[in-house]
Amino acid sequence: PGDPCSSPPLPQAQVSSRSFLHADREHEHCVWLIPFICFLLPGIALQSDPIRLMSTPKLKLRASAGAAQAAATSFSSNDEAFTWAKKDNRRLLHVVYRVGDIDKTIKFYTECLGMKLLRKRDIPEEKYTNAFLGYGPEETNFAIELTYNYGVDSYDVGAGFGHFGIATDDVAKTVELIRAKGGKVTREPGPVKGGKTVIAFIEDPDGYKFEILERPGTPEPLCQVMLRVGDLDRAISFYEKACGMKLLRKRDNPEYKYTVAMMGYGPEDQNAVLELTYNYGVTEYDKGNAYAQIAIGTDDVYKTAEVVKLSRGKVVREAGPLPGLGTKITAILDPDGWKSVSPSHHHADLRTIDC
Repeated sequence: PGDPCSSPPLPQAQVSSRSFLHADREHEHCVWLIPFICFLLPGIALQSDPIRLMSTPKLKLRASAGAAQAAATSFSSNDEAFTWAKKDNRRLLHVVYRVGDIDKTIKFYTECLGMKLLRKRDIPEEKYTNAFLGYGPEETNFAIELTYNYGVDSYDVGAGFGHFGIATDDVAKTVELIRAKGGKVTREPGPVKGGKTVIAFIEDPDGYKFEILERPGTPEPLCQVMLRVGDLDRAISFYEKACGMKLLRKRDNPEYKYTVAMMGYGPEDQNAVLELTYNYGVTEYDKGNAYAQIAIGTDDVYKTAEVVKLSRGKVVREAGPLPGLGTKITAILDPDGWKSVSPSHHHADLRTIDC
């Protein structure tokens, strides 16, 4: 039981009970032995695991149905697959990461950053609590999902994760409010290196960095997730082909020895985007164990998984329904090992998904 967003499990966090599905499938192979054992040992009761015996046929049917659907989605060519990904109805849904004190973090985000607590849920049987925060409804706006695992009070943010971006009308006023509330300002307001946009940087209680950008009137204040990559062109190609994103802009800064690329599904002044950063000569990063993943909605999880494989990505959770919910989902890794999950728009209320 525990952390719903760890795959593979981390040393400090618990394993989600959703992994029990795999355990159930392993026991399917043993079901045929039961009559034989009972013939030899009539004193053995069959009541030891009634739930598993009853659920086995459903699991078999679910697995076979999923396999049949996956097999039926094959594309005739790579070009057809990549074209489908670009036409798929995709949107950045939320970003998931772990915190050591969820109430403290919620207080900081609501009082200092002006977010709203959209929902919070405690799952004592799996020993974790999660909370969703943002600037608008989850159905239309990008959101943050915080995960607190019982008994784990700190995590390693690592060097690969960069920052989250928040757009505001006035960076200086926002920074002064954060400072007055006891927040940590790590870069005072001023123009970005090599540009004119006014920015500042602050840190939350867990050490996650936030870039505060001056962008008046934006409909999506929670506007960026920045990750560092070891090969920018490879990463751009993957997100274009596998995830159907557009390269919104790319800027090289030789004076400061880095290049950035903005990837997304619409103009960055109106939508949340993925910012990929390449630092000259750095090909890999320590990812720590704090940042988890980003969720991207899709119309078809089976086709999504297939396109990822064609794009040289790795599928770490095969497409299929979540146990007990019926929501179809797949999980992938990009070439740098950053994880994203794709739930289907059509099979569930996204507010019920913890991914």
